[in-house]
Amino acid sequence: MTQTADTAESAITTTAPGIAETTLVGAFQATAAARGASPALLAFGENRTLTWRDYACAVEEVAAGLADLGVTRGDTVAIMLPNSPEFHIVDMAVLHLGATPFSIYLTSAPAQISYLFGNAGNAVVVTADAFLDVLGRTAAPQLKHVVVVDDDAESRSIGAAQSLSLVELRRRRPAEFDFEATWRAVEPTALATLIYTSGTTGAPKGVELTHANLMFVMHTCNIRFPFVADGAAISYLPTAHAADRVFSHYLATVTGWPITTVKDASTVFAAVADAHPTWFLGVPRIWEKLRSALLARFSALPEEQRTPTLAAIDAAETMVRLEQRGESVPPDLATGASLADEQIFAALRTQLGFDRVELLMTGAAPIAPAVHEFFLAIGLPLQEGFGMSETGALGFTNIPTDIRVGKVGLAQPGTEAKLAADGELLLRGPHVMRGYRRDPAKTAEAIDDHGWLHTGDIATIDDDGWVTIVDRKKELIINAAGKNMSPVNIESKLKSASPLIGQACVIGDQRPYNVALVVLDPDALRTFAASHGLEGAAPSDLVADPALVAEIEDAVEKANAQLSRVEQIKRYRLLSAEWLPDSDELTPTMKLKRRGVAAKYATIIDDIYARPAQ
Repeated sequence: MTQTADTAESAITTTAPGIAETTLVGAFQATAAARGASPALLAFGENRTLTWRDYACAVEEVAAGLADLGVTRGDTVAIMLPNSPEFHIVDMAVLHLGATPFSIYLTSAPAQISYLFGNAGNAVVVTADAFLDVLGRTAAPQLKHVVVVDDDAESRSIGAAQSLSLVELRRRRPAEFDFEATWRAVEPTALATLIYTSGTTGAPKGVELTHANLMFVMHTCNIRFPFVADGAAISYLPTAHAADRVFSHYLATVTGWPITTVKDASTVFAAVADAHPTWFLGVPRIWEKLRSALLARFSALPEEQRTPTLAAIDAAETMVRLEQRGESVPPDLATGASLADEQIFAALRTQLGFDRVELLMTGAAPIAPAVHEFFLAIGLPLQEGFGMSETGALGFTNIPTDIRVGKVGLAQPGTEAKLAADGELLLRGPHVMRGYRRDPAKTAEAIDDHGWLHTGDIATIDDDGWVTIVDRKKELIINAAGKNMSPVNIESKLKSASPLIGQACVIGDQRPYNVALVVLDPDALRTFAASHGLEGAAPSDLVADPALVAEIEDAVEKANAQLSRVEQIKRYRLLSAEWLPDSDELTPTMKLKRRGVAAKYATIIDDIYARPAQ
């Protein structure tokens, strides 16, 4: 079955000044000319704002300085910066030279950085003083220049390279440099960025995305989710991740929306409350944590407020589930939910900063249905989508007026989709990457002779074209009896069963039955402790508390009731330490590292299996 999205899905709006251009630099120049004195870059918590005129001036100066260092068309420039106005300025300046910027995860080790530099072949890196130590321990013989954005940066040797400040760089300009002629010479086929995969199953691969790839993504977004004139975006995900570039950096480049940059991702919802974004993307763990925090807040309300609030949420969730099943909603339930939205949820959305949101997405991994239903219940149109670095972070989305829990949606306009014989999801369209950098063999594995990208995900496509992701092809559990199972599906049931379960990893490949490592959610754990008179108790003590153990046991039984016998969790182990981004357990974007978990907890896993199954 092949599905092709209707490219005439809706009329294209023209409120985005850069949308008619064919390159990102053309879009930037059109937008800067149109927006002028309007805010472009805002640094959250720093009281620092740059207008589009300021932004454009800085881009030209940095581009000239980089040209003086020898950066020219076809070169690469590394960026190791937190989410900040400087990232956007430097990245866009590199693009204006016809060169290719790429970002490095801030927690990368010297060996990881050395690998990226070797693959990218960059002679320049732009960074902050905080990362000079790790760069100094990085083997990078080809590196010549280290540009440091800190105002007080002094020249020093970083390995074989020499550093200079961004201030100094902006003062430099080759006599023969023609900025306008240089950016106008950039072609749509030019390489716009490298996105390095997280490397959970081997060395990172450098995804090569062109200006044409990324402008197509902007066009297809504008067809399905027409850009509003007065919007706002937030940059808080790692800039090395495709989603941050697409849903903040490139989005603002074509729309002219101001970007609020958030250095510390833990403050993202404070930034949301301040900026009131119109587009916002969060990985599932972000939504899980917000739900836990809100439930904890509601549970701490005085009785006269707590009871009606929790009852309203329960009623609204019931209505969502009925609507998702296509069943009729009793009039009294609909009336009550409408009243709750007016009296409780509308004010909550404003307080959260989501009162003018146009597009609210979750992606990168499946979201638990209970979490998704919660946000739909409080009136937030959270929709699941599917994309890959290899497709410019986009491929399938729900529709704001038709959100279906558990489905990643319909193919974006201009995207073709079909299933291979084994159920693997295949994509084809103008957003599919040029290839993996310096790796033709891996490129040939990913993109076949007919241009189909093999996603590595097992999926289903229904008769209406809606796609459901089953699991990663390489992560399916095949137990000792040869039964295929999706660990993601089982983990989703566990996390939906109780807000106390923040993370879960199911083990069972080549084993007689499934077991799980269960990580407690810190916010829900604090709420539990407060309600049981255990304030101040260490998480390591709480995991042994009889009442908590009983709640988790009930949650596992609830999850098992929704699973076939062979899928059920026979034993599990509670873990008190939260799994954090860019750790043995999670990637920087909070995807589960199954191999890392299996290696780190091998002794515990063996001990679980050594005990009799329940």
